[in-house]
Amino acid sequence: MAKKVFTLGFSPCPNDTFIFDALVNHKIDTAGLQFESKLEDVETLNRWALEGKLDISKVSYGVWPLIQKNYALLNSGGALGKGVGPLLISKEPVGDIDSTMKDLVVAIPGEHTTANLLFSMAFPEARQIKYMLFSTIEDAVLNGDVDCGVIIHESRLTYAQKGLHKLMDLGDFWEQQTEVPIPLGGVVMKKEIGMDVMSMVDDLIRKSLEFAFGNYPRLSDYVKIHAQEMDEGVMRQHIDLYVNDFTLDLGPEGRRAIEKLTAQRAVKVSSLL
Repeated sequence: MAKKVFTLGFSPCPNDTFIFDALVNHKIDTAGLQFESKLEDVETLNRWALEGKLDISKVSYGVWPLIQKNYALLNSGGALGKGVGPLLISKEPVGDIDSTMKDLVVAIPGEHTTANLLFSMAFPEARQIKYMLFSTIEDAVLNGDVDCGVIIHESRLTYAQKGLHKLMDLGDFWEQQTEVPIPLGGVVMKKEIGMDVMSMVDDLIRKSLEFAFGNYPRLSDYVKIHAQEMDEGVMRQHIDLYVNDFTLDLGPEGRRAIEKLTAQRAVKVSSLL
């Protein structure tokens, strides 16, 4: 094991900083391994994974089928569960969304996100898509730059306070269609690094999360700083929503859910050929 410093990418959102805080800030014994953290929005991380830029990274499951040749999926650190899916929102209520969708301009938080895959499942007739940074979508809807938008992360917790309307819970749609939890994002690691180190990193991520759970509901400065001006109550809601038993270990149920999402992406791709 010659290499001991690994690049590690994750988002600045509270669920990710909560998970990785103890690991990257030496609050646990890392067994001689060191991690150079890169905090970016999820679609940037998806693109970087396609380029093979980082050793370890959080990514959307929407991009997972495209990177399996070079990356392996870890058991710990992911976001998967029930009632955690993206929401389709608008400024004003929309009557028959199915019949009008083809005429609406929709903001999506990245081409390779799970949110985009779920939206395309629910509305295959949608044609006017604008890919945007997830944190700008609420304002784009409010300002009339788009007719509606698919929101993720903390926007799921704050959209109603801004007077926006929920048109559909895409996570509920997925659960009704498949009867499995919704896989949002997972942690991947380059296969070339080797199984022994991969197993160590997987175990360290789990221990980092267990450390965070052991101090919860207190929030570390690391979580607060990267959440910027987000209210602490919203930070805890965010963590409570996206961090759960599946984050500790995917388990068989989590793996089945990912397999179903991967199969659905293959169906979508074949329909475009």
